[in-house]
Amino acid sequence: MLYGAETWPIKKEQERRMEVAEMRMLRWLCDITKRDKIRNELIRGTVKVLEVSKKAQGRRLKWFGHVMSSEDEHVVCKRVMHLEMEDRRWRGRPVFRWKDKLLNDMKEKGLRERDEQDRGRWKRLTRNSDPI
Repeated sequence: MLYGAETWPIKKEQERRMEVAEMRMLRWLCDITKRDKIRNELIRGTVKVLEVSKKAQGRRLKWFGHVMSSEDEHVVCKRVMHLEMEDRRWRGRPVFRWKDKLLNDMKEKGLRERDEQDRGRWKRLTRNSDPI
């Protein structure tokens, strides 16, 4: 479900839909129906799976750390990351970008852009693995 998630500028509504789809799969896996009235947290604890949104967040942060630690001349990485378009923006609400989502993730985790230089700290704070 998360193939290529490190580059998705996913919105809250899309995250919610992914959570619903994941819970349907987990309930199906455990052979539990909604009529059984078992909470999602209990099912996640039983299967020992972390939320899809947290996994996607970890992948975004991991990808950002990889991009920032690469060489400056690399085409895909830093030059494109800091690229600013010169066209006029459309009227209305601005488009939700990957960088906006990344900044929200970093704020939630308490990270700064310069923290990616300390690889040990970055890995420790961005790791969102399944509980064991």
